[in-house]
Amino acid sequence: MTRKVLLVDDDAAVREALAQTLELADLDPIAVGSFIEAKDHISDRFGGVILSDIRMPGRDGFHLLQYTQEVDSELPVVLLTGEGDIPMAVAAMRKGAFGFLEKPCAPADLLAVIERAMRTREMVLENRRLKAQLETGDPAARMLYGQSALSEGLRDRVRAAARAGTDVLVTGAPGSGIYKVAEVVHLCSPSAKGPFVKRAAPGLGRPEMEEMVAAAQGGTLFLDDIGGLQPDAQMALIDALERGGFRLIAGSTQDLSNAVEEGRLQADLYYRIEVMVVRIPSLSERPEDIPVMFRQYVAQAAEQSGLDTPEVTPEVVSRLMARDWPGNARALMSEAMRFVLGHGETENGGGELGLAEQLAQVERSLLITALRRTDGRASAAAQSLKLPRKTFYDKLARYGIKPEEFR
Repeated sequence: MTRKVLLVDDDAAVREALAQTLELADLDPIAVGSFIEAKDHISDRFGGVILSDIRMPGRDGFHLLQYTQEVDSELPVVLLTGEGDIPMAVAAMRKGAFGFLEKPCAPADLLAVIERAMRTREMVLENRRLKAQLETGDPAARMLYGQSALSEGLRDRVRAAARAGTDVLVTGAPGSGIYKVAEVVHLCSPSAKGPFVKRAAPGLGRPEMEEMVAAAQGGTLFLDDIGGLQPDAQMALIDALERGGFRLIAGSTQDLSNAVEEGRLQADLYYRIEVMVVRIPSLSERPEDIPVMFRQYVAQAAEQSGLDTPEVTPEVVSRLMARDWPGNARALMSEAMRFVLGHGETENGGGELGLAEQLAQVERSLLITALRRTDGRASAAAQSLKLPRKTFYDKLARYGIKPEEFR
C-alpha cells in the first residue's frame, strides 16, 4: 500500500510545514487547501489516511469527515483542532474521527497518530483484498499467499497445471507447502468435486496403492515424497495410470532425476509426472512476501485459537525480515502461532532491531532482487548494483545466497 496522507488545511504556511514533516517520515502527502480540492482524492480505494484542519472557510473538517464516512467508513480521518478546544475535540471523536491533535502539534505526536491510522488502513485494505479473493471462487488466489511476481507466477502455474489435465509433479524446499499446492491444483481442476486422496509414498505397498487408486477414481491421488515409493507400489501405480480414471499429483523435495539414474524410481513414472512441474519458490527468493504471509498466518492462528488478532507492527516485520527461513512457509506458520500465543521470537519484548541488522536486512533483499531480475546471472546483477564482482560474490557468501537458485 502506498503511504499517502491527504493533507487538508487552508493555511498555506501550516500546510507546507505539515507536508514537510510527513515527507521526512517517508510518507507521501497530498496537500490541498479545501474540501473541494480534497474530495476528488477520497475513495474506498485510497491507500492512506486523511489529516484535516477542522476550522476552514466554507465546508469545514466536520463536513469532510461526514463525506469520508459516506464514501468509506473505514478510511481514517485525523482532525486538527485549536489549542485548548476540548469541546471541538470531543465532537470530532463522537462523529467518528480516528483521532485529533491540537495545533500546533509536535512532529512526534503527529507521526505517532498518523502511523497508527496508517496501520489500521493497511489492515482494512488487506482484509478487503483477501475477501475479494474469496469471492472470486479462485482457489489459487484464495489459498496461495504472497504479492511478489514469483507468487503470482506460482498461482499462474498452478492454474495452468489444473487446466492441462496431465499428471503433475510439485517440487519445493522442505516446508514450502507442497501438499497445499497439490490441493489447490486439484481444487482448480475440472475434477475439483471429486475425491482428493493423499498419502505419503514411502512405506506404501501394492495392496495399499490399489486401494488408494480405487478411492481416487474421478478425482486426484496425491503422493508426497514420490521418490520413496517402493518398487512394487511403483509398478502398481504405473498400471493404474495406464487404466486411467484418476489424476496423479506427486510431491518431492528432491531431484528425482537422480533417483531415476540410480534405479530407485521407474523412468516411466518419472516421465509421466515430469511433463507438468510446479515449483514452489522458497521464502529466500521472495522475502517481500514474508510480511504478507505472516499476517495471514497470524489471522488464521488467532481464529483457530479463539484469540484476538495481535497487531503486526513494523518492528515485528523488521525482525521477521532479518531472519533466515530455511523451514519456509511451515516455519513462518509456526512462528505466527507462537506470536498469537505470546511466545514468538518476534514479540515486541524481544528487543529492538539494531542499525546493523536493519542494514544487513536491506542489503540482503537488494542482492536477492538483483539476482531475480537478472535470472541468476551474477555478473549482470553485480553490474546493476554497481558493485565490483569480487565484492558482490563476497556479499553473496556472507548471506548464503546462491545465484543458481534464481536461474
